[in-house]
Amino acid sequence: MPKVLLFNPRSARSKPRLPNSVLSIAASIAGRYDYVIVDGNRETDPGQKIMAYLEGGGFGYFAVTAMPGPQLKQAIPISKAVRARFPEIRTVWGGYFASNQPAVVLRSGYVDFVVNGPGDRAFPMLLDALESGASCASIPNLIYLENDALVKTQKDALYDQDALPPLPYERLNEFYPLRQYLGKSCLGTRTIAYHSSIGCPFKCAFCAVVPIYNARWSGKSAAAIYKDIKYLKEQYGGNAIEFHDNNFFVSERRTVEFARLIAPEGMTWWGEGRIDTLSKYSDESLRILRDSGCKMIFFGAETGNDEVLRRMDKGGTQSAAQIKEFAARMARFDIIPEYSFVLGTPAETPEKVQAQIDGDIAFIREIKSINPATEIVIYVYSPVPAEGTALYEQVLESGFRFPQTLEDWISPAWDAFDLRKNPLTPWLTPQMIDTIRDFETVLNGYYPTVSDIRMSPLKRRLIRTVSSLRYKTGLYKMPYEVKALQRLWRYRQPEIEGF
Repeated sequence: MPKVLLFNPRSARSKPRLPNSVLSIAASIAGRYDYVIVDGNRETDPGQKIMAYLEGGGFGYFAVTAMPGPQLKQAIPISKAVRARFPEIRTVWGGYFASNQPAVVLRSGYVDFVVNGPGDRAFPMLLDALESGASCASIPNLIYLENDALVKTQKDALYDQDALPPLPYERLNEFYPLRQYLGKSCLGTRTIAYHSSIGCPFKCAFCAVVPIYNARWSGKSAAAIYKDIKYLKEQYGGNAIEFHDNNFFVSERRTVEFARLIAPEGMTWWGEGRIDTLSKYSDESLRILRDSGCKMIFFGAETGNDEVLRRMDKGGTQSAAQIKEFAARMARFDIIPEYSFVLGTPAETPEKVQAQIDGDIAFIREIKSINPATEIVIYVYSPVPAEGTALYEQVLESGFRFPQTLEDWISPAWDAFDLRKNPLTPWLTPQMIDTIRDFETVLNGYYPTVSDIRMSPLKRRLIRTVSSLRYKTGLYKMPYEVKALQRLWRYRQPEIEGF
């Protein structure tokens, strides 16, 4: 059987994290197809490493996972080079970018198939079909071109996560020392990156997860999560956990059960959830989470404008009042709420867009007055192809269009777009972007993120002092003195780098 090369391109994170998506695919073909793993986060020149493997012969497949943004900088040119030098090798892409932008990926001429969502069944079935010459039409979660037409096969039901094969940590250790993936963070000295579930049961109009999972969610049991974490702690010294689920806290029962199991291990942990979901958790449940080591929870607050929340299809009962109430409630349990906001959504007139931005800035300041420990992460709104939603229809009416070629996605402007730093959207003027960025700079100076473990207490006091007059008076424009300190100290941006 031909071998498979699994490639995880370099992300924007400052520290490597366990390549869980590649490990899931490796687990799905283990024992049937031999494979090697190349991690762009661990290689000075991953392209050279990939070519060296392929030139050794025996490979039939090149599989790439790619998120929008920095990973495309390696995924695109390396995939193109593989096709040019080894045209017989089939290239398969998976991940959020390929699932949301399949046409531009497949029409590039150097990607043969896209795995649309989970590949635990689709990928090994695709390899089997290609080896036997069988049709791919019955393989779930697949997108490909046939007679220049895009073919999307039926989406599979989400799999029982406990029934999937275990991730091959020991095999990864053959390629890269696994201990080096457990990096230092504000949570601990050896932080484990872990996925315990897939999908999300909500349909927010700006979220890239929605077109892939369509309001579906499936999670591992608390016992299965604990078993994996315990293994990584005992074998590799893990002492903290980042849960990178789209929505870790869907089930209160599962979350509390896990918290009770992990509490004796003395580990600190973080996860992503929804304000309207955790607002329904009992006080006792929140106490159990904190006692188990839950230090911080990331929430998509998005905006303090109830009308914009409605247009975002922010399902459930989330409102500006609830966002404020929950920030105050989290302070009682000593859990840091990490609120992300999406500023610059489209509106009927430029004046309305600016009013929304100004309103959200005022709302963020109010949140900080309610609970100063609240971490604030600011994004500029960038569309995702959420067809059929009012917000996306408004985006299209504005004249916005995504790039038409794959190479265009790695131009400097579109790279910034994918990081939600420069959205290239017609309704936002440069002055509006400056307003958002200048406020963000001053806010981060006055309230430096706790996730930047390189900042000493002295540096925190100094940058807060320098920023204080601007923050207290609302004079955010051109905060060059604050930016100078942030650049000098290489201030960490959680919205790009995570922990």
